[in-house]
Amino acid sequence: MATIKERLSEGMKASMKSGDKATLAFTRNLHAAIRKKEIDDRVDLDDSGVQKIISTLLKQRQDSIEQFRQGGREDLVAKEEAEFKFLQNFMPTQLSEAEIKDMVQAAVSETQATSAKDMGKVMKVLMPKVQGRADGKLLNQWVKEKLGGT
Repeated sequence: MATIKERLSEGMKASMKSGDKATLAFTRNLHAAIRKKEIDDRVDLDDSGVQKIISTLLKQRQDSIEQFRQGGREDLVAKEEAEFKFLQNFMPTQLSEAEIKDMVQAAVSETQATSAKDMGKVMKVLMPKVQGRADGKLLNQWVKEKLGGT
């Protein structure tokens, strides 16, 4: 199976040949973000490193969509949503709500957490297991609920 960077390169070539300007812009933006991180840190990123960048970009897109909706800029909302969908293609499939709740329950049991003070322990166990496959804010909220910190 091809790496994310290889898939991105192939996607860039295909969008150039087909004349799909929007997809070409999205692939170039992602490629530039990856190259910037590689140059800044002087490393060659693997798929997990690239997924962290994509995760950050997805969060930025979500925030932009919210801001543009509040400002009544539906034209910009549509553009950001299109880029959001494009970026999601490079992420692993998201966990279902039931799967996440089961993982939260398992992590609470594993750490023997009893109160909201133990939230850090639970999140420390949980985050590596769900990295890139679940929204951190949502995860945080469910851990709080489970520990009675709402």
